[in-house]
Amino acid sequence: MRLPRIRWFLLVLGVVVSFTTFQAVQLLDAQPPTTPRPGDIAKAGRTAAPPVGQVDERELAPPLAIVSGNGVVEPAQPETRVGAPTAGTIARIAVGETTRVPAGEVLVELDRRIEAAALAAAESDVLGARAELDRAIRGSRAEDIKAVRADADAARARAELAKGVLVRIEGAAKSGAITGDELDRTRREAEVAEAAARAAGAREQAAIQGSRREDLQLARARLSAAEARRDQAAAMHDRMIIRAPIAGEVLQVKYRAGENYQPAGEPLVVLGDTSSLRVRVDIDERDIGKIEIGSPVIVRASAFPGVDHGGRIVEVGRRMGRKNVRTDEPTERNDTKVLEVVVALDTPRALVVGLRVTCYVQPAK
Repeated sequence: MRLPRIRWFLLVLGVVVSFTTFQAVQLLDAQPPTTPRPGDIAKAGRTAAPPVGQVDERELAPPLAIVSGNGVVEPAQPETRVGAPTAGTIARIAVGETTRVPAGEVLVELDRRIEAAALAAAESDVLGARAELDRAIRGSRAEDIKAVRADADAARARAELAKGVLVRIEGAAKSGAITGDELDRTRREAEVAEAAARAAGAREQAAIQGSRREDLQLARARLSAAEARRDQAAAMHDRMIIRAPIAGEVLQVKYRAGENYQPAGEPLVVLGDTSSLRVRVDIDERDIGKIEIGSPVIVRASAFPGVDHGGRIVEVGRRMGRKNVRTDEPTERNDTKVLEVVVALDTPRALVVGLRVTCYVQPAK
């Protein structure tokens, strides 16, 4: 008699469950015990020496360190990115990297031949306007006055001569010896000579008395306008000479002579005051409650193994952000929030700007 299908299904299912349970028990029995064996403890505690000729880059955290974070060295004052207010071709780079410069030192010179020519023309205009003003102030020279006076005397003499001729012509006209047209012509010539004599006398008086107030004002206005154009040309010329706004060290030169500079691009030179350094540290959001201003800090750089640089926390940020310093380690967490902390170094001792370091915060005393 054949069993119903449902019984066959239940029978198969029971066999599968029994086999699965047996396999699970076997796997559990094969797992190592949770209590470490003495041999494993001995292996974990061993000290592995680095290969011969290589430096052991591992380091132990200093005693009492409560928080650690990665940081980067920077100047005590923010870096100054120096640029030019106008575009141009770089004619000369006056400094090199690591050069220490005082404030006002020439860093870069742009091609300024056009501006130099404009400045020379403006200075010439100033000299001409100043000469005109001097002449207006001093008035005419003695020789000029004598010449004007001689012209006036000659004009008056011609007027007297024309007047005498007119008297004789009028007498002749009464006797009928001269026509009326000749009389009219002689009278007009006498009037012209008289007018010329008056004009010459006026010029004589003007030369003797000097320039008028309006002439002096006009000459002064022309000089002021020329000086303003000169100052504008000088300012345009000075814009092509880039000077150091602060005293410090040249950290980076971005361009070379002959290259074209655009204000929207990279700065010409990066300056920084490296007389004192500090470290900007990223503190993990889980550790911000363990730090405070004044806490001592030990700074270590892989470039100087075995050397500790002391410092203290002088600034604590007020806003969380993303990491600024990355170690490129595969196990590093990049999605965590950090708080920026600034550490003032006691003695930089060969540390350079931009160097990545590790900082260990000590408990405040």
